[in-house]
Amino acid sequence: MSVAKERPKKITTHVLSEMKMRGEKISMLTSYDYSLARIVDKAGVDVILVGDSAANVMAGWETTLPITLDQMIYHGASVVRAVNQAMVVVDLPFGTYQGNSREANISAIRIMKESAADAVKLEGGSEVIESIQRILSAGIPVMGHLGLTPQSIHKFGTYTVRAKQEEEAKKLIEDAHLLQEAGVFAIVLEKIPAKLAKQVASDLHIPIIGIGAGNGVDGQVLVLHDMLGINQEFSPRFLRRYHNLYAEITGAVGNYIDDVKSGDFPNEREQY
Repeated sequence: MSVAKERPKKITTHVLSEMKMRGEKISMLTSYDYSLARIVDKAGVDVILVGDSAANVMAGWETTLPITLDQMIYHGASVVRAVNQAMVVVDLPFGTYQGNSREANISAIRIMKESAADAVKLEGGSEVIESIQRILSAGIPVMGHLGLTPQSIHKFGTYTVRAKQEEEAKKLIEDAHLLQEAGVFAIVLEKIPAKLAKQVASDLHIPIIGIGAGNGVDGQVLVLHDMLGINQEFSPRFLRRYHNLYAEITGAVGNYIDDVKSGDFPNEREQY
């Protein structure tokens, strides 16, 4: 029996919980558009994250801060229309949940209603717990995000590894337990020491997804454009490039230009 036939028809929060219990690793990738999301889903990924990293890889912004709720809904809806099996999680963008739990709830409801996503994700621990609780009270699944939180880049002032110091590590552990107690179904840990991430994954009964957090967690997530080698400027230690689409696309475009310039395209067979 093939792996595809053994997998459930639709990945849900319950399925992810069962995967953790039996020690099966969770695969997660970002997608932002219909065409690539369709490929990623058919390949069998468990979770697709419509990340606010769209601000970087799709719109060219330096940080994730400029992307809007309307834009996240657009990307989310595009992905949902392509997906049959993977769970689709959409990031709540900066400014839509911090410091205002009512606005957080409205933002999350808009994402669920207008994109038809399966869940939302937001960054932070105790600072945003009221927003998380309010969203959960509306019956919306929430994925947490701790460690390096890109929406707080101006607060940190650097993208360096987080929670290396004892005090920050202790807060991260406390925040992880707080999020679990609140009812989040999973947590992303970004760019923290592998030993700390493994401890969190061992302590908590909900799935822990890592990015730059070692292999002691319950699953991994990468930005699709990074792992496919489309983005050549971003090369952190944790990134493994599985292809070099930058070179392949550049070559294909170059061949097209040459064929147009030489008059070879279109040829006799490509004309009406």
